[in-house]
Amino acid sequence: MKRRTTTIAAIAAVALLGAGTATTVAVAESDPSGPAASQSSVRVKDDGDSDARENAAEAKGAKIRAEDAIAAALKHTPGTATGADLDSDDGALVWEVDVVSGGDTWHDVDVDPGTGKVLGSHTEKADGDDADAAARVSAALKNAPTSAGAAARAAADKGTVTSVDADDDGAVGAWEVETTSADGKQRDWHVDLRSGAVTVDRSADDEGDDGDDD
Repeated sequence: MKRRTTTIAAIAAVALLGAGTATTVAVAESDPSGPAASQSSVRVKDDGDSDARENAAEAKGAKIRAEDAIAAALKHTPGTATGADLDSDDGALVWEVDVVSGGDTWHDVDVDPGTGKVLGSHTEKADGDDADAAARVSAALKNAPTSAGAAARAAADKGTVTSVDADDDGAVGAWEVETTSADGKQRDWHVDLRSGAVTVDRSADDEGDDGDDD
C-alpha cells in the first residue's frame, strides 16, 4: 500500500497543463502514526517478512470499502474527493481521504477502516498560483461523470481497492486505482474520468511492479 509515513506537508500533487506549462498543487499529507490513526479500531501485524502477507492482511482488515470511506469523508467535510489511500503505521490502519473545497482548500480526512467513523482531519489553504491550480483541479473533478467513489466501485471486481488517486500525469483524465488480491498481490488500474472504463495500468507492469510497495 501507499504509506504516508512522513510528517512533511507535501507533495502528493495534481499537475495540470495549461498554456504549455505545468502547474503543481501541493496537498498536505498527515502522518498516519499521528493521533487520528492511533484511534483506529483496526490493527494489523507487520511481521517484517512478507510484503504480500502484510498487503493481504491490510486489505482484509478494511471492512469499510474505499467508496464508503470517501462517502464518510465527504459527509464530514463537503467538497470534491481527489483521492483515498489505505495506510498503516505501527499496525494502525486508516483510510486517508483527500478532499478539496472552495476551490483552494485541501483537507486530509482520516476514516476508520473498521467502523467508517471519521477519526480526524487536517486542512491547508492554497494561495497564489497553487490556489488557481487547485480551483482548476476542483472544477475538472467536480464536473466529471466518474467520481473517486465511482472509480473505486468500477474497479472493485479486480480485487480489494486500497488506493484511488487522480492521475496527475498531465491533465486529469483518469483515476489511478490500486487493488489487492487475497494473496496480497497488488495491481494498478486506470478508470476513465468520463466513461468509467477500467483498463490495466501497463506502465506499472513495464516497471515490474509486483505490488509490494514499500
